[in-house]
Amino acid sequence: MLSGSRTVALLANDVIGIEMAGPGIRYWELAQVLGHHFQTKLIIPPFIPPIPHQVVLNGVFHCQNVQELRSLLEDCDVIVTLGVVLAYYPFLARLKKPLVLDIYDPFLLAGLQRDATLELLQQIDANEKSLSALQMQLRAGDFFICAGEKQRDYWLGMLSALGRINPYTYQDDPTLRRLIDVVPFGLPATPPIHTRQVLKGVYKTIAPTDKVILWGGGIWNWFDAQTLVRAMAIVRQQRNDVKVFFMGTKRPNHDAAKMEAVEETIALSRTLGLYDVCVFFNDWIPYDERQNYLLEADIGISLHRDSVETRFAFRTRLLDYMWAALPVVATEGDVLGEGLATRGVAYLVAPGDVEGVAALLLKLLDASNLRAIHAERFVQVAADYHWERVAQPLVDFCSSPYVASDKTYLSTVSTPSEWQRLLGRTWRTLRTDGVWALLKQVQDYLRWKRHS
Repeated sequence: MLSGSRTVALLANDVIGIEMAGPGIRYWELAQVLGHHFQTKLIIPPFIPPIPHQVVLNGVFHCQNVQELRSLLEDCDVIVTLGVVLAYYPFLARLKKPLVLDIYDPFLLAGLQRDATLELLQQIDANEKSLSALQMQLRAGDFFICAGEKQRDYWLGMLSALGRINPYTYQDDPTLRRLIDVVPFGLPATPPIHTRQVLKGVYKTIAPTDKVILWGGGIWNWFDAQTLVRAMAIVRQQRNDVKVFFMGTKRPNHDAAKMEAVEETIALSRTLGLYDVCVFFNDWIPYDERQNYLLEADIGISLHRDSVETRFAFRTRLLDYMWAALPVVATEGDVLGEGLATRGVAYLVAPGDVEGVAALLLKLLDASNLRAIHAERFVQVAADYHWERVAQPLVDFCSSPYVASDKTYLSTVSTPSEWQRLLGRTWRTLRTDGVWALLKQVQDYLRWKRHS
């Protein structure tokens, strides 16, 4: 039931269409939930490039320029956004509308691994940009949502460092739930239905009786797809009916940072003689087609590196496995994988343990009724993550939106201006890397200003 005439704007930071990555999926699904309660606008801001031949979903506004974005927001009562959107469009914080900042993705930590192969100056520059974007969000938000309780502790630390944990916010709510609460990634309440054959017996050399290990989602630098490929070389020595299918190598948003892990994993599979023999790489799966792949697979796998990103990550691909009651193999260390292991539906391995992954896969694939063993447990676990349920704190806020109790106080606290930050970066670049590096940074800055 719609709540009066209140209008909520969701500003995505990624492509929303037939093919989507995690951020786009999250905002598409949140828009469906909020649409049951409020007038809802799902907006793609101008800095996200339109995708050629990509079908735009009904109800999605793709802004061509900032003026169009401003116009769409005029009659909105609440704004919800994430990522670097606020850094591109700082005016969002000056609209005097309650602002929800979605910080489910701690991109500062992911960026450390993503950029680890760059020159040191480039790493520092990217890290400072991420930190600046985060600081802007944490100062501007009226309400924050994150992916889980462990992650909430991380964000409470950052909010404390920026002065957002203060007598005003504490007196408003000693639990600080009115400042930051948990809205994890969710999954559909309706179970998946197999509509057509996509893997077994129809995809390249995958036979109808083969066992399929599914790598859901993309191959990002903080994941460890190479351990899986190396493990498959061991598995191959004992069984030739086991295949690995990587669901996505080409992200729908082609402007997103390229991940070296994709080419490195493909190259490794070629070196080991596994490419298109028992290891297969797909471009990207349409969102509404993923259930067919999930239901034909025998095991869902998610392996990651041992890094600080893991500690605060929320592996959303595990939710798809949960939705399809697909037994899970995962690296230990992330909160969702360990939670599923506690519930008896996931099996954990140590980071980088090639032999351990191979042994576990062989053991699980020897069970003739692996899915049936876990089916009932999965139903119970999945109920905790239905979108309508996990989004409730956001629905509650949008039903009775408010401006954070410390906003007036914050306006009296001085923070470094953009020009002060730029001068500091300019001096450091000149001192350490010279004029040419500075010119490159100026070009990047002007490109960013043109977008915003």
